[in-house]
Amino acid sequence: MPSASKENIGVYCNPAHDLWVKESGPSVKEVKSGQALKEGEVTIAIKSTGIYIHFWRHGRIGPMVVEHDHILGHESAGEIIATHPSVKNLKVGDRVAVEPSQICGQCEPCLTGHYNGCLEMRFMSTPPVDGLLRRYVNHSAVWCHKIGDMSYEDGAMLEPLSVSLAGMARAKIALGDPILICGAGPIGLMTLLCCSAAGAEPIVITDIDQNRLDVAKEICPRVRTYKVQPGVPMEEAGAAISKLAGGSLTTALECSGVESSIAAAIYSVKFGGKVFVIGVGKPDISIPFMRLSTQEIDLQFQYRYANTWPRAIRLVQSGVIDMKRLVTHRYSLENAVQAFETSAASAKTGAIKVLIQSEV
Repeated sequence: MPSASKENIGVYCNPAHDLWVKESGPSVKEVKSGQALKEGEVTIAIKSTGIYIHFWRHGRIGPMVVEHDHILGHESAGEIIATHPSVKNLKVGDRVAVEPSQICGQCEPCLTGHYNGCLEMRFMSTPPVDGLLRRYVNHSAVWCHKIGDMSYEDGAMLEPLSVSLAGMARAKIALGDPILICGAGPIGLMTLLCCSAAGAEPIVITDIDQNRLDVAKEICPRVRTYKVQPGVPMEEAGAAISKLAGGSLTTALECSGVESSIAAAIYSVKFGGKVFVIGVGKPDISIPFMRLSTQEIDLQFQYRYANTWPRAIRLVQSGVIDMKRLVTHRYSLENAVQAFETSAASAKTGAIKVLIQSEV
């Protein structure tokens, strides 16, 4: 049976944008004794975690600000190594993907099934709640989803897949819809996989990095790629993208959160179309308001996800979605700083999704 043998360590950042690895909780002693477990909790030996650099590089996402030493990571999968006696649905040895939500279950969003809007949400890795980039983590069993013989890497990738699935559901993407995807980073490429599986056609994807556009073409040969040129006016870029799609774009899925990309998306879709923003960006941006108004273009947003993990697991286990090509680099937990630096320098390293792996 699995057990804790190595000391627990975590990956930290702070307001000065420093990044380091040091001792973290729960301790090995606490893991072995189970004394730190609360009712309904399990201890997970985290095996694989996807990197997300925003809190380290920018120190915030909107009102969520890094103000103290903070543990990163919210895309993880691992193995159950201890359970509280109250937990009946999981046992030691189960392989799970960790949904990083911790909700109150009592507010209106929770009670209506939109728990991503929980008024008391504690989301792993979002300040001030520490994240999952540790060797061992205690977490509510209800948010640990069994993955069977799925690889831990795929289990960790269920989180970004959930982001894309939530966006597609809210944007109401349907068979034959002409779609624009802005940004060919991990979320953009994941969204491409989903739109392709859903039968969207045509699909156009944009990015400033030709390598990422090449990967997009590799995972979806029928996608049409557009390389963004810095300094090109948004109206001109929008017109070129629209032309590439045959002038029929009804929905743009914006996955970068970059102001100029959102603007270009607004100029790409036709009258009555929709720009759906999945990406996160600056607290305040400017948008071409009158273009939206005169063309009756809907501008819609997404915040995380709700009820997506079971669907994501089915899609990966059945082979409908294959995310393996998106993983470009792997590092040990001890070398996490190098992993983050590799991800941040993606234009040079060719990184798309960087995973950190741990042994217990």
